Amino acid sequence: MTRFLVVTTMLVLAGFMARSQDKVTLNGYVKDADNGEELIGVTVYIPELKAGTATNAYGFYSITVPKGTYEVQYSFIGYTIQNVSVDMKSDVSRNIELAGEAQIINEVEISEKPLDENVVSVQMSKNTLNISQVKKLPTLFGEVDIIKNVQMLPGVISAGEGTSAFFVRGGGGDQNLILIDEAPIYDASHLGGMVSVFNADVIKESELYKGGIPSRFGGRLSSILEVRTIDGNNKRLGVTAGVGTMASRVMIEAPIKKERSSFVLSGRTSNLGMYLKAANTDNSINFYDLNGKVNWRANNKNRFFASAYTGRDKISFSGGDIGFGWGNTTGTFRWNHLFNERLFSNTTLIASNFDYLFEIKDPVQGFRWKSSLQEVSLKNDLTYFANVDNEFTFGYHLSGRRFSPATIEPNSDESIFQHTVFDKMYALDHGLYISNQRKLTDALTLDLGVRLSIFQNMGPGKVYLYEDPKDNADPTRIDSLQFKSWESVKTYANLEPRLGLRYSVSETQSVKFSYNRMVQNTHLVAAGTVPLPFNTWSPSGYYLKPQLADQVALGYFQNLQDNMYEASAEIYYKNSQHVTDFADNAEIQLNKNLTTEYRQGRAWAYGAEFMVNKKEGRLTGMVSYTWSKAQRKIDGVNAGRTYAANYDRRNVVNINAAFELNDKWTFGGAFTYSTGRPTTVPSGKYEYGTYHPDVVTERNGYRLPAFHRLDLSATLNPRKNLNRKWKGQWVFSIYNVYSRKNAFTIYTRTKQDKDGNVIGDGTVKEARMVYLFPFMPSVTYNIKF
Repeated sequence: MTRFLVVTTMLVLAGFMARSQDKVTLNGYVKDADNGEELIGVTVYIPELKAGTATNAYGFYSITVPKGTYEVQYSFIGYTIQNVSVDMKSDVSRNIELAGEAQIINEVEISEKPLDENVVSVQMSKNTLNISQVKKLPTLFGEVDIIKNVQMLPGVISAGEGTSAFFVRGGGGDQNLILIDEAPIYDASHLGGMVSVFNADVIKESELYKGGIPSRFGGRLSSILEVRTIDGNNKRLGVTAGVGTMASRVMIEAPIKKERSSFVLSGRTSNLGMYLKAANTDNSINFYDLNGKVNWRANNKNRFFASAYTGRDKISFSGGDIGFGWGNTTGTFRWNHLFNERLFSNTTLIASNFDYLFEIKDPVQGFRWKSSLQEVSLKNDLTYFANVDNEFTFGYHLSGRRFSPATIEPNSDESIFQHTVFDKMYALDHGLYISNQRKLTDALTLDLGVRLSIFQNMGPGKVYLYEDPKDNADPTRIDSLQFKSWESVKTYANLEPRLGLRYSVSETQSVKFSYNRMVQNTHLVAAGTVPLPFNTWSPSGYYLKPQLADQVALGYFQNLQDNMYEASAEIYYKNSQHVTDFADNAEIQLNKNLTTEYRQGRAWAYGAEFMVNKKEGRLTGMVSYTWSKAQRKIDGVNAGRTYAANYDRRNVVNINAAFELNDKWTFGGAFTYSTGRPTTVPSGKYEYGTYHPDVVTERNGYRLPAFHRLDLSATLNPRKNLNRKWKGQWVFSIYNVYSRKNAFTIYTRTKQDKDGNVIGDGTVKEARMVYLFPFMPSVTYNIKF
């Protein structure tokens, strides 16, 4: 199958090359004139031909047209449009630098409107987060957070306050692939989710794909969050720093060789430990982030990038007797190569590590628990720009993973715990894909692709056979299978077709349709709503089948008032197979027979999303509304009855806005409302020796109260005409302005009076809500030079 796809691809490309001999190609890179950063998504448009393209994720563009002399228009939001006359008697390579609008004194007259990606692009169900706009909005503890803004997008559901978990179109929190410079992040939270691992200072662009997912992506069912970091200023030294309520940070960027190579180095650390120390408590809470990147342009055909991220949380209580920590470390080496004017290649080597540690220091009950997941990947992605109406992307991805569920070590000679190692698991994941985006008529464009996913659960390892694999009450092992290194335990192959259609109703209106099948071969071992650091991952294998999801979406897109406003409406339906959950009353932690607790079944979700986005002017912002429903039906869960997913919030309204009063003051506001999420409440307890576990009779049978909150901010900027090297900025935020008590979770306890005295004989129970953040002001000071 692999050989057939490769041969077919090369024959098709050869045919297009043969038919294109009478045409010429214009290509190059588009950069920011101020700092040399490649710009993503710049529109390159030839009005005479009414043809255009856009720069890719690496700032590269290529457009093939008949020979001639043309006016080429380069346009990008926030930058002045640049018109360049190009004599194209043969292939031309032209790099362009765009200047920010604030840098231009003379007004530039625009004769033709640029292409509008929102309407013209085949891609639907995608949101791009403008980091400069995000920085104008209110923050929690003064920390600008991309994840918190993702949670306010249409089709995205938040688990609640104090968490970085998000749920996309009826999918679980573990069904989102989160990437930083193409490397996967398995837990994107600091402090359990109060802030994410993404330092806003180093973010270049962030995109969320909710549907119509391109065939180059695989491995998750619901969404792709792709975060790319800046390359570093290749023209001059720049320093950015800030001190906030929660954290302090600094970033340095500078050229290594001017306009050829540069670096960026950024660090962030929390201030919470300092506050706790000043309060003379026995508790400690700290986190840190480090980002680094080096890039080098050898010539116009070869560019190299090396980037790394590491971050960690460390929390301890009772003077360090109880502590836990978790962290991510990633490394990416990337090579961009231009084979010829039309064939662009990106080769990437990626390494990622996620680990978790939990420790109790006690002479008798002390232990240390470690868990980790490592991944190494090699990817080659190619793009062939056949002509203005035809573009191919294809490539091969290979990933190797090692799953280490748990290692338990006693930390004293008297500990009742013994050294215990849960078996490691290994996997290889292959992905081979091809897609073709083709303009069929002036109004109709097609994007057709397919991905072949081959997943191998590999040895060394041992698989236990059970008398009844579903008997979790009294599991009985009857045999085992031993596998050697590199021996296949189980292999799964799945085709993932992708389809996108766009029909242009007019220059400002279009209708789009998409279908995609996604396959996920990793499963999060968790019992609650929120993916927590100490939840562990398991691969598909002898007992766990890959999760599959088919999604269809239909949308209407329109731009108003000369592209000042973007409006869209989308409906979708998603059907998922082999979704993973745990049996009723399952025992998860330290369970050597965990496979008997797995249950797999069906999930389905559908909904409608509406959004209006104002991109330009003194007042900018977005209003969105989402109605959705997410349900599951799994044998052995909820007695086999259909139940709501624990992220099923039927109605969600989000409003955010920023208003530039003058060149000094900018005000921001954000309001969110959502139906309360379902949760599982124990119906009773039973005795098992000294252990009293909860009894659950209905999964997610109780719904928390509705969630709503208003946040406000004010930013004091230095005057634009202020002539000095360094510029300071003050950001004032108020989180939860009217101090709404939003329930984070619910628990049951023996009924008590207001003084804490037990009422009656102690058999009567009551439910109690847990709330996190009341009215919370914060202040941040930023400096840049």
